[in-house]
Amino acid sequence: MKKIRKAIIPAAGLGTRVLPASKAVPKEMLNIVDKPAIQYIVEEAFNSGIEEVLIITNRGKGAIEDHFDHAFELETKLEGKADKKDILDSVKQCSKFGNIYFLRQKETGGLGHAVLCAKSFVGDEPFAVLYGDDVIISENPVTKQLIDAYNKYSKCAVGVKEVPTENVMKYCSLAVEHLEGNNYICNDMIEKPKKEEILSNFSILGRVILTPDIFDILENTPKGAGGELQLTDAMKAIAKRDGVIAVDYDGTRYDMGNKFGILQANIEVGLNHPEVKEQLKSYIKEIAKTL
Repeated sequence: MKKIRKAIIPAAGLGTRVLPASKAVPKEMLNIVDKPAIQYIVEEAFNSGIEEVLIITNRGKGAIEDHFDHAFELETKLEGKADKKDILDSVKQCSKFGNIYFLRQKETGGLGHAVLCAKSFVGDEPFAVLYGDDVIISENPVTKQLIDAYNKYSKCAVGVKEVPTENVMKYCSLAVEHLEGNNYICNDMIEKPKKEEILSNFSILGRVILTPDIFDILENTPKGAGGELQLTDAMKAIAKRDGVIAVDYDGTRYDMGNKFGILQANIEVGLNHPEVKEQLKSYIKEIAKTL
């Protein structure tokens, strides 16, 4: 069984749910305290043992490429200043994560279409997909949790959580049977189900491990919900054929394509950030008195 070395991060969405903030700034570059959302996702990939990352972008998202490149003028200005060493190290870190590549999605055609754009990058290897809207904070990286499940069961794996019924209808629904621990076997799934179509309240949230045969399936999958090529529709074929491991992962997910999700991420991550946590705690306590 081949090692999982590659990951795709689809980041070509228009960010309509967080307009006007995303009009000129890619939503993936909106910050959580002092780092853009996409940096948390890239860090998770490399911390999980991934060696090469392909970020799928589109027009107007050059800021993402710039963030992971060297900023020579900035670095030169910070060099030699003892009180700026930590800042310099954090700036340089962005360009030292590992091999990061970029590919433009010429048209926004859904998550399935974005993944299909990566066919030549992936080749004949299994790979991870880390959804660009989903930042997941966890002690053990969620991608690593899924890679472990793939290695153990020799099946594709998806990261799942139980969500309220109204959210299932926005995401997807899985038919699952418990295997062991936090692992389930999934034999069916449906994208954006109607209430009467819900299979369970387990939805795929943010992370999947796939085998390269997904590309042939995607090429023969008709457009689905929203008139877009849905990755879930292609994964459904694999689930029905082989079964897919659904991992109820350990971690806190933040939907960075959602205004409330962005607020949650900044508050909760801020409460654990060494530089600002005490100030933020005091501020929240004061604000709470007025509510």
